[in-house]
Amino acid sequence: MTLTELKIDLAALTIADKAAAIEFLLQTVSNSSLGIKKTPGVCGGDACIGNTRIPIWVLVGYRRLGCSDAELFKCYPHLTAADLVNAWAYADAYPEEIETAIRENEEA
Repeated sequence: MTLTELKIDLAALTIADKAAAIEFLLQTVSNSSLGIKKTPGVCGGDACIGNTRIPIWVLVGYRRLGCSDAELFKCYPHLTAADLVNAWAYADAYPEEIETAIRENEEA
């Protein structure tokens, strides 16, 4: 199947089936291919963007405060659009991990 054929098939799915397809894709993509890294001793071992010290939970926290992607690019000019897409995908795939990190850092 080509990517074009896949796009056509995906467009024909119901919203529920599209959500299930996204969930499947997120589960099949490893963290390293998303450019997300967990390094012991760096940011408490939390998931970060690539080789940075920017934890995913921090970006999620800013987003919850109403920051747009454009504002995040101003704060972190070395981030790329792909970095943010990967961050949001990771946060969607591991919501409990992100919630725990946010909670722990709010309590600290």
